[in-house]
Amino acid sequence: MTLIVRSETPSTHRTVVWLEGRLDAANYTALDEALRDITPLVDNGGTLVVDLSALEYISSAGLRSLAQLRKSMHDRDARTLLLNPQPQVKKVFEIVKAVPIAEVFATVAELDQYLDHMQRQVSGTG
Repeated sequence: MTLIVRSETPSTHRTVVWLEGRLDAANYTALDEALRDITPLVDNGGTLVVDLSALEYISSAGLRSLAQLRKSMHDRDARTLLLNPQPQVKKVFEIVKAVPIAEVFATVAELDQYLDHMQRQVSGTG
């Protein structure tokens, strides 16, 4: 199976990327190339949400791509948040401790609640 990468940028503060299929040594470069076009759309200090609900498999090559993404966003004072990982993908994250568990969300509602909380902290209203 191949990797399909889709994205949507509802604002310059937030972009959503959906991954579908397998993220492995055969196709991680497709993700890296897509992210080179997508990440500049997110303002410094913004958020890139990666929806993993349709990602069936991730290898160490895929983990490397996500780690590079997190580093490049962090260097711009921006965040990378992971959403809806399937159980097998979440287990890989847990095993290798590749992603802080605080940055993985089970649902869109959970993610939105977190983002709302973070914005209230910054604005001083929460």
